[in-house]
Amino acid sequence: MTLYELIEQPDLDDPVLVLAVEGWIDAGLAAATAAEVLSDQLDTITIARFSTDDLLDYRARRPIAHLENGVLRGLTWPSLELRAATDLEGKELLLLVGAEPDRLWQQFTDEVVGLALDFGARMCVGLGAYPFAAPHTRSPRVACTASTPSLADGGFLRASLDFPGGVQAAVEQGCHDRGIGSVGLWAQIPHYLPPAMPFPAASVALIEALARIGELSLPFGDLPGRAEATRNRLDELIAQNPEHVAMLRQLETAYEEAEAPQSFALEDLPTGDELVAELEQFLRDQRGDS
Repeated sequence: MTLYELIEQPDLDDPVLVLAVEGWIDAGLAAATAAEVLSDQLDTITIARFSTDDLLDYRARRPIAHLENGVLRGLTWPSLELRAATDLEGKELLLLVGAEPDRLWQQFTDEVVGLALDFGARMCVGLGAYPFAAPHTRSPRVACTASTPSLADGGFLRASLDFPGGVQAAVEQGCHDRGIGSVGLWAQIPHYLPPAMPFPAASVALIEALARIGELSLPFGDLPGRAEATRNRLDELIAQNPEHVAMLRQLETAYEEAEAPQSFALEDLPTGDELVAELEQFLRDQRGDS
């Protein structure tokens, strides 16, 4: 028995499979925001809907209850869907969006890869983001986790390490094993941002990288304007503290010289808790929160 219901079966021409599931490493909500913009700006149809009853632990991802004047109006349940979309020049995509499964990863991976093969996917691209000692005043850099050296050699940052994988890594590997080239794109988010604070510049970087590697023409919506507004807010906050200004200058120097940020002493930086607390208070003040 499959984990999904097939809703539509369009005739697609060499689509790129894009993975942007919620719950995996996504600092600054970069991948989620990029996927939201693509879904909103492109014409999409749902072609497969996965069974969240089988795949999710609702105690971890509870449905949202809607209460109006004491009357329960209904529930919005977590979803996990495969959608088809067309870019600005008519090229096609598959978007896997929704909650990352809590169980049955191997069956889920096999079925996603099977759908990708059925629809003739030519490439699989995963989106994510992680905190890094990087300045908010520069364009976020993008690292890769590629299935082949040729895909890794695309102007992305590269590293050698072992790390806990998400279901996107499993799908990427499954695609590679069955003949579909795959790459994960990872935007670097300034380490001093609050965990839940959106960083639109990273979403722009992910969409740019996806468009480049997938040879797609993709929209950015209002992301550039939101990125500029976020930078201005951060500039205003950091300018109020000489210690934070000094930290930012160090990060900018390392960025420009393409050196590892660890080349300067980490003890010279303000603690993450200190700067995050100041940022959160600053953002509350800007909104007028009590």
